[in-house]
Amino acid sequence: MQITSFILFTLVAFVFFVIYICNRLTTNDAKCIFATKWILLIASYIFVLYADIRFAIILFAMTCTTWYFAPKKKWESVGIVLPLLALSYFKYTNFFIDSFADIFHLDHKTLSIVLPIGISFYTFSAISYIMDVRKGKVSPRGLLDVALYLAFFPKLVSGPIQRSGDFFSQADNRREVGWDSFSCGIQIFVFGLFKKIVLADRLSVFVDQVYATPAAFGSTTILLAAIAYSLQIYLDFSGYSDMAIGIARILGFNLPRNFNLPYLSHNVTELWKRWHISLSSWLLDYLYISLGGNRKGKIRTYVNLVLTMVLGGLWHGANWTYIVWGMLHGLALAVHKAWMTLTGSPNKKAGVISTMISIVLTFAFTTLCWIFFRAESLTDACFIIRRIVSFEVGLEQPYMWFFIAAVIVLTASFSAYSASKKKKLVAAKGNMSAVEGFYPILNLRKFWHMVFFFVEIGLVLCLAYTGGSPFIYGQY
Repeated sequence: MQITSFILFTLVAFVFFVIYICNRLTTNDAKCIFATKWILLIASYIFVLYADIRFAIILFAMTCTTWYFAPKKKWESVGIVLPLLALSYFKYTNFFIDSFADIFHLDHKTLSIVLPIGISFYTFSAISYIMDVRKGKVSPRGLLDVALYLAFFPKLVSGPIQRSGDFFSQADNRREVGWDSFSCGIQIFVFGLFKKIVLADRLSVFVDQVYATPAAFGSTTILLAAIAYSLQIYLDFSGYSDMAIGIARILGFNLPRNFNLPYLSHNVTELWKRWHISLSSWLLDYLYISLGGNRKGKIRTYVNLVLTMVLGGLWHGANWTYIVWGMLHGLALAVHKAWMTLTGSPNKKAGVISTMISIVLTFAFTTLCWIFFRAESLTDACFIIRRIVSFEVGLEQPYMWFFIAAVIVLTASFSAYSASKKKKLVAAKGNMSAVEGFYPILNLRKFWHMVFFFVEIGLVLCLAYTGGSPFIYGQY
């Protein structure tokens, strides 16, 4: 069930009206909250069952494991290991078999293993819940609460990865659904829809063509395709996050922000505070700190950074390209941390020009890393990079939608910068690190705001790419 499908829209509308009616039928908060949890849980399992009944069985099994072992102080580690084993089996079995066979030049067959929907994300949610219980951040919850936390369908497929304490604190309150929640949520959803089906999907046409046959294209076109993929993956994934946040808002939940203008980052450390925020914070809190963080000396700190990002890369997919992508980011984080320690740069104020240069360099490095992320193999990635820097002659294809998307992203970033400056979030010298993204929510109770919103929907439908392109992070 795609997040852009009419079937999902029907499911959301049905859940919205059932919760709305439930709120009107009873004034007893406890009964209403209990009923709402069951409504949301049933809807979430309908969402999973629509994909495959086996996926629902796996999700329920992991839910029971998480619920049972979380309060068991002597056995809580089992509750962490079992989900990781399940994730490893479904996601990495063929990767290890292929790697082993390649090393020893053995003939082998790839196993037919289907990746369950959302398993990468609800596995991390399950682990964070167990560890939060162990640390005393949340109290052990009942099976209904744990099941809803792991299965909540707006965030199931590609996040954001919401912390259990935040989710439970909202689930334990009466769902205030109505016009206000709907008007806010639907606007956020449309923002994400525009990013996905108008910009990201159109960029995918250009990117897929160039990455499929890079030898046919000249260096300039391949460079544009690499930059286009940087824009595509941002617009695709942040678009999904916006849609998930919008659907959750319609149903009375606030999911955490997952992106905050990442390409305005002026170093790789800041990038990971702005890109896939829910994952990067999860890696920081539950992996980096568990490995020792910065508590065991400088060398161990750098090793922990690299190891955390390598494992983060492996989480994205069973391919050496993801491992190299994670390793490059880990090395960059370690180098940046060492540079800050050596120069004391965190205590220095950067000027506008130096800040802009650092933003461009950070984007260039990020784009280089995305080549490994997008390529089918390390050989393909190295070939693409070599072709870019060697100024090879070939087909040149200036794709118009690349320039349109770039202008829109730059305009939106400038708008965010201007809005942040007005709110005094940006220092007088133009510190871009203070820039915050925002949703320009309209008041749909006003006639002209409503007209503008419907014009926006019309533009989305008219400009949408109808060829269809799956969400990039839907495969992870």
